[in-house]
Amino acid sequence: MISKLLVANRGEIALRIIRACRELGIETVAVYSEADRDSLHVELADEAVCIGPNNSAKSYLNIENIISATVNSGAQAIHPGFGFLSENPKFAQVCKECGIIFIGPEPECISLMGNKANARKKMKEAGVPVIPGYDGLIRDDFEALKIAKKIGFPVIIKAAAGGGGRGIRVVKEEKDFLDNYNNARAEAKACFNDENIYLEKYINKPRHIEFQILGDNYGNVIHLGERDCSLQRKNQKILEEAPSTFINEKTREKMGEAAIKAAVTVNYKNAGTIEFLVDEKNNFYFMEMNTRIQVEHPVTEAVTGIDLIKEQIKIAQGNPLSFTQEEVEIKGHAIECRINAEDPAQGFKPCPGKITSVHIPGGYGVRMDTAIYSGYKVPPYYDSMIAKLIVHGRNREEAVSKMKSALFELIIEGIETNIDFQLKLLNSKDFIYGNYDTSFIEKKMVNN
Repeated sequence: MISKLLVANRGEIALRIIRACRELGIETVAVYSEADRDSLHVELADEAVCIGPNNSAKSYLNIENIISATVNSGAQAIHPGFGFLSENPKFAQVCKECGIIFIGPEPECISLMGNKANARKKMKEAGVPVIPGYDGLIRDDFEALKIAKKIGFPVIIKAAAGGGGRGIRVVKEEKDFLDNYNNARAEAKACFNDENIYLEKYINKPRHIEFQILGDNYGNVIHLGERDCSLQRKNQKILEEAPSTFINEKTREKMGEAAIKAAVTVNYKNAGTIEFLVDEKNNFYFMEMNTRIQVEHPVTEAVTGIDLIKEQIKIAQGNPLSFTQEEVEIKGHAIECRINAEDPAQGFKPCPGKITSVHIPGGYGVRMDTAIYSGYKVPPYYDSMIAKLIVHGRNREEAVSKMKSALFELIIEGIETNIDFQLKLLNSKDFIYGNYDTSFIEKKMVNN
């Protein structure tokens, strides 16, 4: 049993993990960079250790310092949250070699599914629908162009080791291919130290729908329904909801079965997400697997009543899943809005700085995951997301109304945020009627 756990992350997800541990009777150790010395997760953990300077490469991505903090504190486990080292197979392997419980899947599984090209090939072999494309590694730009012409334009170029929307280019015409291909390779090299690229057919007006899965150490795998994450800007999610208004019940059932098949194929353990693209005719295709807890996990918690962080910890301790697929029940509708320190009027420019005043909304079915407080200084070194506002209603109409009310009540002064942009999105007729896809924000919301 885990009695002390180190949280290898910051911000709201660090707080989320600390709270779950407290409810389970587990002591927590927070790690922080010098920029996060006054952060809330440092105050609320039982212990806190500084692991380096502001630069994440020397702190939150510093494996040696994090392992040292774990060993010196006597913690038996590490929860990586999302981002940073959460999908780093080397980190998971070092934990294993040091006898530290890693709250997540096996290193081999992270490595396999972290390479998008290899994951696609594995899913294709397992019979999970994949987007038409090329499975092998591409040697040069001449070969890449030849493959793209064979697939047929438009095509999408993706970094094999990609994530977070990096290393992706959509090319609609042959004349634009080579420049985009070389730019994608350069970005992939800079972001992931891996310039390998793969190609897929571009799906027109797709919905981005993902299934939350849980797997234990005894071969049991279930899914907890879907989340619609189609509202994105530059491949970064802005608003998520569950369940999806787009897919029909037959497609939902098939996608759930495919998600479980994908997880079973790679012997998946712990929490993960199978991400699909769905076309206008409800045909779905495997896109990627995230081998960690997702930013948007609260919407699944809201509609299922299942605490995913607690389940992660219990699975890592060796407990079997505490419920079966038949016992999972989706109730009502949930929406999550990501609140970012950015200025939509200035091209969504990040806006770090001191928060002078905060009012957090409340009421039945309203939840806000955040680490901000009055007087907190948002540092310029990390992701601009500072909060997640989540609501749950009996149906989508109630959830939308509740989110509008909560956003109206939410006050963050001293810095610019995207609160008004989220309200604008919720008030758009296309959103109200569920008439949107992954290109919606870029085409109809930005500069409109």
